Amino acid sequence: MKVLALGGPGAMGRVAVRVATGLPGIREIVVADRDSHAAARLAHELGGSGVRMSSCKVDVTDEAELDAALSEADIVVNTVGPYYRFGLGVLRAAIRARTHYIDICDDWEPTLEMLDLDADARAAGVRAVVGMGASPGISNLLAARAVARLDAVTDLYTAWPVDVPGAGADDTDLRGPDGRPIAAAVHWMQQIRGTVAVVSNGEIVQEQPLRPVALTLPGGRKGTAYTVGHPEPVTLQRSYRLTGDAANLMVITPGTVAYLDVLRSDMDSGRLTNETAAADLAKPTMRRAVRAALRAVRFSTPGSLPPFFAAATGTRDGRPLTVLAHLVSTGGLMKNMSEATGIPAAAGLAQLLDGTVVRPGVHPPEAAIDPDRFFADLAELAKPITVMIEEAP
Repeated sequence: MKVLALGGPGAMGRVAVRVATGLPGIREIVVADRDSHAAARLAHELGGSGVRMSSCKVDVTDEAELDAALSEADIVVNTVGPYYRFGLGVLRAAIRARTHYIDICDDWEPTLEMLDLDADARAAGVRAVVGMGASPGISNLLAARAVARLDAVTDLYTAWPVDVPGAGADDTDLRGPDGRPIAAAVHWMQQIRGTVAVVSNGEIVQEQPLRPVALTLPGGRKGTAYTVGHPEPVTLQRSYRLTGDAANLMVITPGTVAYLDVLRSDMDSGRLTNETAAADLAKPTMRRAVRAALRAVRFSTPGSLPPFFAAATGTRDGRPLTVLAHLVSTGGLMKNMSEATGIPAAAGLAQLLDGTVVRPGVHPPEAAIDPDRFFADLAELAKPITVMIEEAP
């Protein structure tokens, strides 16, 4: 198959393309970006991989360029963010071109809009998976593993690490080579401002982000994590018909969540935009650091919560049960944000390539990706990866 890697030269796209060169079933990878020189450089770097590599210029805001590139591809891997700006347009173009689709969309707003294109994708015979990264992505499939142990699900929380000890991730450079904030940082600011989607009493509602959620989990683990606007609550509620609460959480230290809270306040008041807040996060200012230090006492610690997990509460055989699915070894996966996102994107792509994702339509990871196969593939791509499942009444 011929794969179009949109945004391939970006930090996360580069990892996804690198890993994809080792996947069976790929005849050619076309690296596409608005920076044609960066696309050509990456194609040249990976030219000895055994897969034919080429490149082209594509600005995803130029409909003619986008349509032309998609019309020549069997599958598009879309790593162009932030997705609240670009995700919906690229998926619409893929459906027009009848090109199968996978992305790492981590914004809840466009996720809902893209899921609403399900009927259009089915009519075009297009198989599309949205949100196949770390969170969402790995988190959704950990949730699938936990939910499989229950007859009915009430509450479902997913969580990912920011700066906690034991997470295994290095600090990620939040600025690109040009000195500007990367798309992931701009996205992060979007999802800690205003209101974000969570599930309350089985309904999708919006509330202020950075809300503390205190959890007691199997294995005696307990602590507090903080809400952020990732898509998992809206997709998991659709997939599993939750009757209780769900949210996506950051496992984060008090000092860091306090700084995010300062940025949130300044964005909500209009003093900062997503871009200027992301720039401030990459290079914190003394004044905001002082404000954050004064606020830090308001925030609780993550305690003994695992860094990357899904926790489902419900019933089995009529009895209450909580199931925790978490990563206990992460190999090279959590080295940085790029690896944590790009590697699972390639593992998801493998299931599009071989037809494991068989149904046309627009799907979140938990509705299309085989979780057992995914974690087995992930363990090969980022050795060693181990998922532990624990239960408690």
